[in-house]
Amino acid sequence: MYEVEYQRAKTVADAAALLAKTGGKPLAGGQSLIAAMKLRLAQPGTLVDLSGIADLQGIRREGDALVIGAMTRHADIASSTEVKRAIPALAALAEGIGDRQVRNMGTLGGALANNDPAADWPAAVLALNATVVTGKRRLAAGDFFKGMYETALAADEIITAVSFPSPRKAAYAKFPNPASRFALVGVFVAQLADGSVRVAVTGAAPAVFRATGIEAALAKRFTADAAKAVKVDASGLNADLHATAAYRAHLVSVMASRAVAACG
Repeated sequence: MYEVEYQRAKTVADAAALLAKTGGKPLAGGQSLIAAMKLRLAQPGTLVDLSGIADLQGIRREGDALVIGAMTRHADIASSTEVKRAIPALAALAEGIGDRQVRNMGTLGGALANNDPAADWPAAVLALNATVVTGKRRLAAGDFFKGMYETALAADEIITAVSFPSPRKAAYAKFPNPASRFALVGVFVAQLADGSVRVAVTGAAPAVFRATGIEAALAKRFTADAAKAVKVDASGLNADLHATAAYRAHLVSVMASRAVAACG
């Protein structure tokens, strides 16, 4: 490792000021950033640790929404009675992230800020039309994700929480890489409170996206067969040693149908 200055913030305002002053990077769970630093893919001169900010942690209800603090760890979401009662699909998603060590260190906010194209949380946020809350503003899911590892966050902007509206039905189905547990294809299906259907896909493309063809089919008939019958265009999808673009296109429909079946 190269020389890095470490700063531990006490408040969100303190962290934002340190980031603005140093041009450093915020450190949440470190499951992505530290690995990138080891590979020299990221070389921040300063790390601003957010783990000491109590306001960034916790799970609570606000009306019909479930609000999860940005520094809440995957393991805590997976085991939360409140999450299982309000939106059980989120608890199931969190339980399937990485391994036990990753779930006990990785955080919701860190995963979203990193926006890995194969991460699970972006699919849930986009499908549920969640709101990403920062120290400066509130961002709709559709405005937050910009591209591969790219979000609408400013350099000194910190995610404080995510507000998930409670859906009528929701489920997530993932075809994981057996080593990393990242999604070769993951599909989150949600029927929102107003009856509309949103389907978000991760792992298949350079960034999370909505499968509008499957959404249209499910709006007419919310069944696993309806989702599976949709032919997804492979243009622009990822192709690598794990799967071709055509195979990923096939998996999108298959995982969508499994998610619908899991909605009950």
